[in-house]
Amino acid sequence: MSGRLFVIGTGPGNPEQMTPEALAVVDQATDFFGYGPYLDRLQLRDDQLRHASDNREELDRAGAALAMAADGAKVCVVSGGDPGVFAMAAAVCEAIENGPAAWRSVDLTILPGITAMLAVAARAGAPLGHDFCAISLSDNLKPWNIIETRLELAAKAGFVIALYNPISRARPWQLGDAFKLLRNHLPATTPVIFGRAAGRPDERIALQQLSQADASIADMATCIIIGSAETRVVARPGRLDLVYTPRFMAGGNR
Repeated sequence: MSGRLFVIGTGPGNPEQMTPEALAVVDQATDFFGYGPYLDRLQLRDDQLRHASDNREELDRAGAALAMAADGAKVCVVSGGDPGVFAMAAAVCEAIENGPAAWRSVDLTILPGITAMLAVAARAGAPLGHDFCAISLSDNLKPWNIIETRLELAAKAGFVIALYNPISRARPWQLGDAFKLLRNHLPATTPVIFGRAAGRPDERIALQQLSQADASIADMATCIIIGSAETRVVARPGRLDLVYTPRFMAGGNR
């Protein structure tokens, strides 16, 4: 007997930014697997069970959820943001590929959500208005030299860059090194947006120029958007400046 497995995202943290589709799934499911702080965002009934685990136990969490779903339960795996962006959807797919055959028969539904870079971008204006990429600075699953190569090539190619997992206690130096690398390829005035808890009561949005970007104001929950050479800043007295990347590039058609 096979049950169902839903993989959802809670959005950036503001309850109003969780999709109605994801909320409907929460109402249906019986068991919830996820990192504790993400499960805390849900309003669960007494008959719904939490299975909280550490944020570095993604594959174990995915396997436990799949095993329960394979036995017939309606299970929900919970991520922050969008589950497919540096989150649990990839771990679930990996577990299915490498796990027992029964897991491939589980009815799997992955629902899109609002990821951090979208929430931060909306607060700042439209920095993602043209081509962009997202890079995680965590070297837990890939070596630092690969991250450096991707940063350099993205800057040279003219992408706006969204940085996830920018800093942690174990690697406090990486964001500063990333800024140093990018200063070799981007104008000093390139805008850098630091966005933490976008849309929540403790929201912090800061705008700096790349030449002066201060890595120490970021933490693991901060999403950083670094503009391209085309990204513009529109001064608004008394308000946060507006940052946007035009839909046309220099020399292109409007």
